[in-house]
This record gives sequence, structure tokens and C-alpha cells, in this order.
Amino acid sequence: MIQEKKSKQPKWRKWNRIIHRDLGYIFFFMTIIYAASGIAINHLNDWNPNYIISTKEIQTGQNLTKAELTKTAVKNILKDNGEEGSYRKHYFPNNYTMKAFITGGTLTVDMETGWGIIEITTKRPILAPMNYLHYNPVKWWTIFSDIFAAALIILAFSGILIIKGKKGITRRGAWLTGLGIVIPIIYLIIYYY
Repeated sequence: MIQEKKSKQPKWRKWNRIIHRDLGYIFFFMTIIYAASGIAINHLNDWNPNYIISTKEIQTGQNLTKAELTKTAVKNILKDNGEEGSYRKHYFPNNYTMKAFITGGTLTVDMETGWGIIEITTKRPILAPMNYLHYNPVKWWTIFSDIFAAALIILAFSGILIIKGKKGITRRGAWLTGLGIVIPIIYLIIYYY
């Protein structure tokens, strides 16, 4: 009967793998939340990651007066444009414009031309809650986020120590890790300092 030799590896390597694996499982969804919302927040100049803003152009009667634009008249304009029951209140920011607050948005009408626009704002179904969490809304979430940040540091260090040999941190891994360090440093030199 031939006995198999057990590979002798340092105990710290075993614990390193266990810690890396278990933290990866625990913080899997947190990583997805922060990564997805981070990408969204990176592009604030391109779009609104929290809200979808839809607009609809409308045409009402021309040369409207403040006296004609009563609460009932504004409700009728909304009804004619598929926004029945959404009226909240209206006012006149100047002599040429009527603005109404409606559920989830606004109606703005140029009283001279009768041209108007309905703007409705709705929260993005998935990204808005993710962004809410990314901004650390309450004390307890901030504490949990700090624990997550500390776990990411542990995951980073434990991750570079998992593989050994020519693909590990002493050879190929050193070059790739170095590249990951150099890129942010170059960026900082060019744009920050």
C-alpha cells in the first residue's frame, strides 16, 4: 500500500486562502454594488445615474392669460396630455410662463405661443438604490462600508499571495502588480501634481 504524500505548505497560506475566499463570498454583492454605482457616478457629466427624465412637448391654445389658466384649465391641459389626476399646484414665474407641479414632474407652458413641455422624473430601478448605498446614507451603513473597505484591503493583499511559483507575486505577479501601481502614479503626476 502506497501512502500519498501530503503537500507541506505553510499554515499561513492555508489561512490566507480561507480568509480570501470567505471575505470574497461575504462581500461579493457589496463589490457589485460599489463597482456598478462607481461606474455610474464616474459618468455624471454624460447622464443622470439616479433618475430617468422624460419630456413630452405639447401645444395648448395661444395667447393664454393668467385669468384663463385656472386650476380647472390646467387640469384639463394635463388630462388632454395623459396626465389626468397628477395636478398639484401651478403658478406664474413671469408674465409669459405658467408652471405647474405634477406628480413626479412639471408642466411648463409659454402663454404666448401655447407651446409647453411636460417633464417627468422617475428613479432608475437598479442604479438609484445602488448609488444611495454608495453615498453612505446613514451612520450604520457607513460603519458597514468601512468594514467593507477594510475587507477590500485584506482581499487585495491576500489575493496577491494566493498563487506561488512563476505566476505568483515573485515573478509574473510582480510585473502585473507593478503595472497596477504605476498607472495611478503616472495619472497623479500628470493631473494632480
